[in-house]
Amino acid sequence: MKTLVTGIVLTVASLHAQWIGYKTPGIPRTADGKPDLTAPAPRTADGKPDLSGLWDADRSYLVNLAKDLKSVPMRPEALAIFNERKDGGRAKEEPDANCLPQGVPKIDAAPVPWKLVQDPHEVMILYEAFNLFREIYTDGRALPVDPNPTWLGYSVGHWDGDTLVVESSGFNGKAWLDQAGHPASEALRVTERFHRRDFGHLDIQITIDDPKMYTAPWSATEHPQLLADTELLEFNCNENERDVRHIIDQ
Repeated sequence: MKTLVTGIVLTVASLHAQWIGYKTPGIPRTADGKPDLTAPAPRTADGKPDLSGLWDADRSYLVNLAKDLKSVPMRPEALAIFNERKDGGRAKEEPDANCLPQGVPKIDAAPVPWKLVQDPHEVMILYEAFNLFREIYTDGRALPVDPNPTWLGYSVGHWDGDTLVVESSGFNGKAWLDQAGHPASEALRVTERFHRRDFGHLDIQITIDDPKMYTAPWSATEHPQLLADTELLEFNCNENERDVRHIIDQ
């Protein structure tokens, strides 16, 4: 049944078409008018790569963040949680199945796009999924020492050459890392490295560091692609929600 719910959610992506006939300005195009996704990556006035754009993730990482790894260094308690979740035994508890936030980094691979807006002092990500937003401060501040735990945590960033390095902590430990059920605790720390390869392709290396759940940090790399000539849709998960009551735990 968990697979059924996942399939329902994923169909949302195929409905993406807003501002029909409007061409996104500032996008290089080929002779036939199509977006040239292999053109050079844009840069801001101060010479840094401009990561701004509407991005569409590879949803296979939503299903399993560790899909490219042979194994994940889980502690016994984490493995027990993971095994129970992947067998569908706790499908009703998955936060996004209950219209709760997907958390970081799961929301980076959401089945609907997200828009990144870059400013000299912060980067903002507007998520279509659940109408959420995230602020990544690049003004030199440090992460809060004793924050009020939240679903998306607190994020600060700095530039390492042409790569934006984002460090996040202060999570509430309630989110799953993926639909496979890799767990996280309040000790989770996520490091994301955003690199725009060219105009239409973004690489995000994600490192999971959660000493309560894993014996060592582990990483995955996602490859979102730019979406042109469209915009975000409104997403109201709990409007007429009828799925969770029909999930049968196995």
